[in-house]
Amino acid sequence: MRIIVAAVGRPKDEALAAAIRAYETRAAHYWPLDTVDVREERAGAGATPELVKTKEGERLRERIVGVPSVVACDPGGTTMTSAQFADWLQERRERAQDVAFVIGGAYGLSDAIRTSATLRLSLAPWTLPHELARLVLAEQLYRAGTIVRGEPYHK
Repeated sequence: MRIIVAAVGRPKDEALAAAIRAYETRAAHYWPLDTVDVREERAGAGATPELVKTKEGERLRERIVGVPSVVACDPGGTTMTSAQFADWLQERRERAQDVAFVIGGAYGLSDAIRTSATLRLSLAPWTLPHELARLVLAEQLYRAGTIVRGEPYHK
């Protein structure tokens, strides 16, 4: 089992980027973790939000080809507790099934990504900036690893 976090853009704020790296490094102790950043599409000059999402979605799809379980991080998706998320990930590990978590850019995910995803997962009931969504996901991947191993981080 391999986990891929595919996200649009790189964090611009250095403190936020450092926090993301820290949690992704921690999570990688529990799950084989790869991260993929795709270029943000420039908005404006005739580029509508839908066109931006479509182009970013195409870039994301190219990077997750062949992954059997694609999770679209989407505020309208399914909610899970941390324990449920840990159980869900452990089930994928037991099936030796790779998982790709996909985080959209400023305008969100394309309809093609959202509708073809195996699961739409809500990281929060609010709309989060994509950088913050990546931090929340990284922390929950780490937390899920500690839950599966019965370690004390999750209280």
